[in-house]
Amino acid sequence: MCGISGFFAPGAGRRFENQGFSDSLSMQCCGGSRRMSGDGEKPGCGRELLECMNRVQKHRGPDDEGLYLSTECGLAHVRLSILDLERGHQPIVRRSGGREVSIVYNGEIYNMKQLREELVSEGMSFETSCDTEVILNGYWLHGSEFFKRLNGIFAFAIWEEKEHRLLLCRDRLGVKPLFYSVSKGVLYFASELKGILAVPDFEAKLDREGLCEVFALGPAKTPGKGVFRGIREVRAGSLLEITPGADLAPDIREKYYWRLQAADHTENFAQTVEHTEWLLTDAVRMQMLSDIPISTFLSGGIDSSLVTAICAAELKKQGKVLDTFSFDFTGNDSYFQASSYQPSQDRPYAELMVKACGTNHRFLECDNELLADYLYPAVRARDLPCMADVEASMLYFCSQVVQYDKVTLTGECADEIFGGYPWFHREELLNKEGFPWSNEFSMRTAMLRDDIIEKLRLKEYEREAYEATMREAPVNTGLSKQEQRRQRIGWLNLNWFMVTLLDRMDRTSMASGLEARVPFADHRIVEYVYNVPWEMKCPDGLVKGLLRRAGERYLPHEVLYRRKSPYPKTYHPGYERILKERFRGMLQDKGQPIHALIDQEKAERFMAMPSDYAKPWYGQLMAGPQLYAYLLQVNYWLREYRIGIEI
Repeated sequence: MCGISGFFAPGAGRRFENQGFSDSLSMQCCGGSRRMSGDGEKPGCGRELLECMNRVQKHRGPDDEGLYLSTECGLAHVRLSILDLERGHQPIVRRSGGREVSIVYNGEIYNMKQLREELVSEGMSFETSCDTEVILNGYWLHGSEFFKRLNGIFAFAIWEEKEHRLLLCRDRLGVKPLFYSVSKGVLYFASELKGILAVPDFEAKLDREGLCEVFALGPAKTPGKGVFRGIREVRAGSLLEITPGADLAPDIREKYYWRLQAADHTENFAQTVEHTEWLLTDAVRMQMLSDIPISTFLSGGIDSSLVTAICAAELKKQGKVLDTFSFDFTGNDSYFQASSYQPSQDRPYAELMVKACGTNHRFLECDNELLADYLYPAVRARDLPCMADVEASMLYFCSQVVQYDKVTLTGECADEIFGGYPWFHREELLNKEGFPWSNEFSMRTAMLRDDIIEKLRLKEYEREAYEATMREAPVNTGLSKQEQRRQRIGWLNLNWFMVTLLDRMDRTSMASGLEARVPFADHRIVEYVYNVPWEMKCPDGLVKGLLRRAGERYLPHEVLYRRKSPYPKTYHPGYERILKERFRGMLQDKGQPIHALIDQEKAERFMAMPSDYAKPWYGQLMAGPQLYAYLLQVNYWLREYRIGIEI
């Protein structure tokens, strides 16, 4: 993967000539801190701006970097080399017959070989074997219609010099990030928020909407919003076309090249199982595309085990052994507490899979102090408060995996697509009028000041976000009311819960220059399974029964039919003690910015209460201890990013 960034200044690059970076902005590139790094040098032109945007995203592409600059547009790229290691430099520019088109691209196109052959048959020539040139040449011949033919994860920018047109495009499910902002008549874009925060005089501000994103919805966020005032996100499956508008301001037009459709399912159960198995196997095989060795995450759960089994079998045909990795926390074998959310530990099942597949496996562990310390780098990776220790631990583990491999395949997204979560099965969650993974909403306001609660109207904001998404849901009206409800919940998961996990996976992996791929997020799987009736997805009440049946020839019975267990969390009581100590220290320091939002007495009362691990306020893993961690992250974010609050 890579990092992209750039700007479009309709009318000429003149507005950059005397525009310097303000003293509050950061030239320090380690995670988005907005402090000066030493010499205080202020870039003052478009080229220096692009170089700065590259620096703050360098972790996404440590192997190479490049720039393109015209009078109106600048493109910047940092590269993690996976394909065509020698010739894959970006930006790529194609010139012919007075036409000039340039591209910067982040992602992987898994059907690139097929598309390349088709383009060659249509007369196109290639100078590289990388997928970037496939997109560029496909666009050259077919325009934006070509994007519909891409199978992959991607975000890219294409500049048409003669037409004065910039295109920003993002993959169908939003696996790869892309943000943008318009300031003083210039449009800026970047893979990560920190790329836009590096823009001269951009002020990091939170208004009511931003605070509601953090406290009503976080660690999720509304699709299309960037939380910071003035920053937006390119929507999944969409294309932005930007041209000069009135007074040379950027005119932005959004259109969707892909939307999920509801349709009748016409296959019987046996055909559905066979079709699902083929789709999954083909997706994994396609995503093994790489000029360097690959690995997989292997928890011992059904999803990662299926991906691992398919990868291991394919590599075995080539005489190669797959590297696999699993993650846990120091002391979990002693302190593990089984619950309805996490009924069993993973390690015994991971060991079964290692033996069955013959992989080269490493068990990685994280201790309490390290986990707590990584809460803050996790904020710098996401540029937002995030999934607390659930994200911090993944960030640490990715930093360990990249020491062995630069590409890995994961089992993310299967639960959202095949209905693995409790809210697909428990009636009170399935029929809840609100996000079912935020069942304990009162936890979100437990420590907030009363005047902040009154101003923000958090519950109202959450309700509006939920209803707006549900109104967009593609539903087969020929189904029963209960089936329609499950389809809507599936839509809600794809647009919210799955996207949050995809964001976590992208930022935590790319922070270390690790490319993490998600075969279950192949759009063909999503399109097909979305319309499979519930009695086939969950035959005889078996959770993810369709996926289990589709995986029967790959997995040992003990793994295939174990109860679902989510991503591991620490159960060591020492971790909560560390969090409480740090949280108490934050409360005692009246200079910390969190005091503008939380009530000291409420916080003290909350800390005196027994911890409740059984009532998550987000997902299945974020309960009482994670609320301390989340608020510690909020405080760090407000302080280190020097965020102003304007309600």
